[in-house]
Amino acid sequence: MLEVMFHWFQQRGLDDTISQILARSVFGVVVIALSVIANYVAKRPMLAVLNKLISRSHTSWDDAVLERKVLDRLAHLAPAIVIYLLVPYALAGYDTWISIVERAVIVYLVLIGILVVDALLNSVVDIYRTFEISRELPITGVVQAVKLAVYFVGGIVLISVLVDKSPLYFLSGLGALTAVILLVFKDTILGFVAGIQLSANKMVARGDWVEMPKYGADGDVLDVGLTTVKVQNWDKTVTTIPTYALISESFKNWRGMQESGGRRIKRSIFIDIRSIAFCTEEMLARFSTIQYISAYIEEKKAEVARFNTEAEVDESSLANGRRMTNVGTFRAYVEAYLENHPMINRDMTFLIRQLAPTDRGLPLEIYVFCKDKVWANYEAIQADIFDHILAVVNEFDLNVFQQPTGADFEGLKN
Repeated sequence: MLEVMFHWFQQRGLDDTISQILARSVFGVVVIALSVIANYVAKRPMLAVLNKLISRSHTSWDDAVLERKVLDRLAHLAPAIVIYLLVPYALAGYDTWISIVERAVIVYLVLIGILVVDALLNSVVDIYRTFEISRELPITGVVQAVKLAVYFVGGIVLISVLVDKSPLYFLSGLGALTAVILLVFKDTILGFVAGIQLSANKMVARGDWVEMPKYGADGDVLDVGLTTVKVQNWDKTVTTIPTYALISESFKNWRGMQESGGRRIKRSIFIDIRSIAFCTEEMLARFSTIQYISAYIEEKKAEVARFNTEAEVDESSLANGRRMTNVGTFRAYVEAYLENHPMINRDMTFLIRQLAPTDRGLPLEIYVFCKDKVWANYEAIQADIFDHILAVVNEFDLNVFQQPTGADFEGLKN
């Protein structure tokens, strides 16, 4: 084509030099025009058609490719390819300039190729996260390691193109720099190995609630990366933890609770020991009116009476034989109340027990599981339960222990 233009200008009476300059100039303009047209076609009509087809499809993976702009970045290759193919004709006879332009185009193509691979890997992560297995086996760290390798190889190729050397020339020289490379990429290597261990052992995944006080982390895992794990705390701050720290140090993962049938309620109320006493007939008659334990009272009274009769107990002293106590009856009430509570899971551990007495009184521990695991709902249910238990304590002639306050000393006289 260049020769055709050259002869055409010669036929118009122009000398060889001017004809050559004009032919090359026109051909250069044609190359630029074709690259502009290729750029327009690739980015406008073709992308519009592909976007429309993708938006109408029923699959989700192509939507991820579209959102990560993989096709948009691919479109940048069109003008560069046109220039690379036509520049030898436009600059025929100028080998030095051809070499410079071709290297520049190759550098551009490599850079765009790296960005395309980067976007494609991001879309792979997005597609993978649509599957349930992504919660157990995160691949973000692995993908970041692949990205690092792509950028590293791309950098080697770019340098080799710029200095006109084979990539093997630079790769062979990296052996002497192994120690330096290991030092520079120490965190990356540790994070990569830790990420594989975390995934293989299913220790932590995106969406897990983890607790790591050393780093001030207490919240949901946002991402398990190559070098860091991002945790969004409940106050909406984000804590970054070195990935290898999850392997070398201890942390708490609440996934087991989230996947179970309930969330644990473990709390004690402290009974003032001075208020603990044997039940009198008047007390038992009053307790019998409480619906949850009315049957319990009658059965227990019959059991105690039968035992004392068979053992010929001298009932002139309360210390003899078996007796019902107000704290024992209260414990039975708490158990019956929680058994009838609609939000307590009876299929999991259900325990109402006394702990060893302390200087704060007798601890009565409630150890049960709430069916609703959502934090706000769980706290509301737990508060309602203990509101009721603390309010009903006095019905059993018991007192809840608390440290003396200023109001307790107001009545004291010097």
